[in-house]
Amino acid sequence: MTPLALGLILVAAFTHATWNYAAKRSGGGLPFVWLAGLVSLCFYGPLSAAYLLWQSPVLPASAWAVVVGSGLIKTVYALLLQRGYRHGEFSLVYPLARGTGPLISTLTAIVLFGERPTRLALAGGAVIIASIFALSGGMKLWHADRAHLRQGLLYGILCGCSIAALTVWDKHAVAHLHLPPLVYDCSTQIVLCAVLAPFAWPRRAEAAAAWRDHRWKVFVVALLAPLGYILILTALTFTPVSYIAPAREISILIGTFFGAKLLKEADGPRRLLAAAGMVAGVIALALG
Repeated sequence: MTPLALGLILVAAFTHATWNYAAKRSGGGLPFVWLAGLVSLCFYGPLSAAYLLWQSPVLPASAWAVVVGSGLIKTVYALLLQRGYRHGEFSLVYPLARGTGPLISTLTAIVLFGERPTRLALAGGAVIIASIFALSGGMKLWHADRAHLRQGLLYGILCGCSIAALTVWDKHAVAHLHLPPLVYDCSTQIVLCAVLAPFAWPRRAEAAAAWRDHRWKVFVVALLAPLGYILILTALTFTPVSYIAPAREISILIGTFFGAKLLKEADGPRRLLAAAGMVAGVIALALG
């Protein structure tokens, strides 16, 4: 991996954890996601248009279908993430969402494509599973008073499925179809806003309240979420996914630290240790 790729990924990891922290603090739902998408378009739309006028890239005929597909996956991911943050703790949902994606990708490759991972990769998968078990509290997860943790676990894993699908889909878009990362990500935001508009407009009073009470959080999500992903997409254009996937998971540690220290969530040291185990497992998966 080149120093440029590593630098892009580390900056993206920090911005990713930061905007997720803001999303958690907002306590928002669909209207918040829609509002952040609109603000994001106001900022990145002109930049994307300027890029198109400056570079005049030739886009393949299938570009629109790829953009729509990515936008739909991104919409599902955003809604699941907000629902997870409303029902689960940040230091549980965030590392689960980030850490289960590579594991799910590996399991999918085994089932659908008949791939046979190495012993190192299998060990990495086992470490991730053990870390998830530790992160969620082990057998205590099934106690009656831990229903909120079970909800957080469910949404975290569902978000991980969305991340795995999005990573593979977007790798094809920028590396094989050569869609410009800035234009591509901005276009998927248009899809997200369009899909959510019929549902968000009747709840515009909630969107107005989110703007009034959480304006800075809207701006953080609207600016940093696309920025972080554009950096990842840029790195994907000249770096294999197997290098990027483990490096970007440093955000697991950053996000877990935010939850443990800034939000004062319970079991901080144990969750930080479990998060470190998930990072180690992802690296083993990549190297295997």
